[in-house]
Amino acid sequence: MTNDNWYIEHFQPTGSAIGYRITGKLDEVQSPFQKIEIYNTTDWGKLMIIDGAVMLTTRDNFFYHEMISHPVLFTHAAPKRVVIIGGGDCGTLREVLKHPGVESATQCDIDEQVTRMSEKYFPELCDSNSDPRAELLFDDGVAYMANCPAGSVDVVIVDSTDPVGPAEGLFNKAFYESCFRALKDDGILVQQSESPLALLDLIKEMRAEMGKAGFTTFKTLPFPQPCYPTGWWSVTLARKSGGFDFRQDDAANKGFETLYYTAPLHTGVLVSPPFVAKVLGE
Repeated sequence: MTNDNWYIEHFQPTGSAIGYRITGKLDEVQSPFQKIEIYNTTDWGKLMIIDGAVMLTTRDNFFYHEMISHPVLFTHAAPKRVVIIGGGDCGTLREVLKHPGVESATQCDIDEQVTRMSEKYFPELCDSNSDPRAELLFDDGVAYMANCPAGSVDVVIVDSTDPVGPAEGLFNKAFYESCFRALKDDGILVQQSESPLALLDLIKEMRAEMGKAGFTTFKTLPFPQPCYPTGWWSVTLARKSGGFDFRQDDAANKGFETLYYTAPLHTGVLVSPPFVAKVLGE
């Protein structure tokens, strides 16, 4: 916090920062894993900070939650069993369960306090927590995937923080091997993959680790995310085989509301900017 009531996160790898004008701190808790803080802002609603890093705001979280869930679910032919690793704020779970064909969605986050703080300060993200198809687990996501029965999952969504601290184990070959084994032959893995503007090398490294685990095809989808470093973020999809065409008619005629995701936008985001395609070899 600055003396004039701004919360500023300095992001050293890019030499940049993001700031929010604060009206006050609403809550703070130190869990066994991390420090979680909630602030009220003048223009962006509520703000969640974890270990000094901005996690989400009321105003712009829909970009991330929609783009980590709807593209992968409309790419899969008929997703019924979904596993979310991380995602403790429950926004991704809410978006997943907008799809009527999903029969079960398990969310496994190591830190229960993230969910409890979300329920209290971001209740709109937790609308689906009581859905009978939802299962909320507070456990180690790496261990959960390692013990997941082979060929039992259609889609794995890795909704993690940056690859440090509790999330560090979610960005390596061993974890991706667990995901590969748990997925059915037509299954899809999707993971948040940081900024394509500043961290393309990390995305390339992630895809290489996924490849070592057995995945053969990849697609990185960029989207705006004002509260994250550089304001431009991405998710990366990985498959055992096959491409990334999606069910355009189903996406165009979806029976639920989104604030950002649409079928035409999905079509457009499949075309990588030239500088991204060059580095990733697309």
